[in-house]
Amino acid sequence: MDRLINTVRPYAWGSLTALPELLGQEPTGEPQAELWMGAHPGDPSRADRGEGPRRLDELIAADPEGELGAATVARFGPTLPFLFKILTAGIPLSIQAHPTIAQARAGFAAENALGVPLDAPERSYRDANHKPEMVCALGAFEGLCGFRRPAEAAGLMAGLAVPGLAPLIDLLAVEDEAEALRGTLAAILTMDGKAAEETVRETAEALARTDPAGDYGPYARIAEDFPEDRGLIAALLLNHFRLRAGEALYLDAGVPHAYLAGACVELQANSDNVLRAGLTPKHIDLPELLKVLVFEACAPELLHPRPVDGTAGEELYPVPIDEFRLSRFVLDGRDREIDGRAPQILLCTEGTARLTAADGTTLDLARGRSAFLPATGAPTRLSGTATTLFRSTVTV
Repeated sequence: MDRLINTVRPYAWGSLTALPELLGQEPTGEPQAELWMGAHPGDPSRADRGEGPRRLDELIAADPEGELGAATVARFGPTLPFLFKILTAGIPLSIQAHPTIAQARAGFAAENALGVPLDAPERSYRDANHKPEMVCALGAFEGLCGFRRPAEAAGLMAGLAVPGLAPLIDLLAVEDEAEALRGTLAAILTMDGKAAEETVRETAEALARTDPAGDYGPYARIAEDFPEDRGLIAALLLNHFRLRAGEALYLDAGVPHAYLAGACVELQANSDNVLRAGLTPKHIDLPELLKVLVFEACAPELLHPRPVDGTAGEELYPVPIDEFRLSRFVLDGRDREIDGRAPQILLCTEGTARLTAADGTTLDLARGRSAFLPATGAPTRLSGTATTLFRSTVTV
């Protein structure tokens, strides 16, 4: 068992206080957006096995089957298939979508052939993997997910009575749903000149006049942080959702989304590929974005955990993918046992937990702390007072 030393990513949208509070640290005064737990080369966790901290990706590369197990390597290759995060949003994240694995491989190869550096701001593909993901709320959490029906989006725009939105409302009236959504989003993201600036400004002003408790409330809050961003109008094309603690949401490739506020754990395939559509100063690759997005209306479907047969106390969030598997335990002083056939990361978010390996070795996890368990095949006993212990692993 390895206690993980993890890196915080200080993206500008991060909360100033939520992550320090979870980790029991003093705020730095700077945004702290994501805590990465895993072996992605962008910011791998480190583990100390008696010779000083070493990168988890290097430990796995040195002995893939010893760390991941033969079944995981045979199924997914010699790298940890998932990336686990704590995410805290102080202001909205960019509207974004992620590619399929075929799109990621093609895009990564194409940018490599062009010689685009991996850390270049105009780079769209930073690896050759897809990035399906799920979020599980640690408290009140809200965001945008999936396209609205064109008629619903048109109704929202019409209700703002902004003259510059009229051409977009007309585009949303196109009979073919996919063409209506594609054409409208492309038109929003290619708006230019003084007329476009005026439309965005008038939209922000109109949203500021709406009832904060009504349908426009989430979009009005976006306007406070991004009053000059075209993504403000693009956001009106998307559904709003709210999660309570313990509720989750799964997002497949091509689904547009943006997280607005709150803290969650996020589990995803081991990738950092993001195609953006607004609410950001970062690069927007419109042609590639339009290739990746799935232009169909879909309402967010909330996930609730359900008991796992054969593992007492474990509740699973079911998703249609094997590269990651998220479950949680509520210990409350009761011992539990988990098998060791696959690699896993355990994260304690409430209370304390003790992990006991088959050889009697123990490791204590306080709130906000995590551990990597290699695929030894031997079970691990869980004990302590943790009211929430998350388990991220794979299905093999």
